[in-house]
Amino acid sequence: MPLPFLTADRVFDASAEDIALPFDDHDSWRRPYRPGPWRVAAAAFLLLLASFVLLAGMIIVFAGEVPGSAVCLGLALVIIVCALRLLRVGTWVSRHGVRRVSFFTSFTVPWNRVTAIRTVQQPVKWLGFPRTVQGQALILVRQGGQPVPPLLTDSNADFLTRSEAFDRAADTVEAWGDEYRQV
Repeated sequence: MPLPFLTADRVFDASAEDIALPFDDHDSWRRPYRPGPWRVAAAAFLLLLASFVLLAGMIIVFAGEVPGSAVCLGLALVIIVCALRLLRVGTWVSRHGVRRVSFFTSFTVPWNRVTAIRTVQQPVKWLGFPRTVQGQALILVRQGGQPVPPLLTDSNADFLTRSEAFDRAADTVEAWGDEYRQV
């Protein structure tokens, strides 16, 4: 029984793991890229922290302190919700428009109100922190010129060390815009 994933003679295609999953339903909201390793690692760390808090709550309940265990359960639920929300952050597209989901807020712009979507060189936040670095950003220009935060940057948690994945994701969002702005 050959095991090609364990042999060195197999050609390794690093870009195959970055390809977004194919989809046919253009009416449902889809993220045109996979969550990046920084985002997944942060969510995994939060889930690990939640498991320790739940374990502490179980120990506290066995000790007979029910109010303390309720606090631990509540804290663990908040941490789990934060981890799930962190995984949901990003840019989502559908036939209806483009949606930018951040940790606390989200907004949707219908395709008929989009003037342009383009990649530009500008200062961008590094991993969402206040520190800015020079990088690429996918920006959306609305009708009326209302300012919109960048949809994607090459220095966020999804694309920090994955410039090719950023280029693919930006091209995909631009293609969605080109297709549905004209309809």
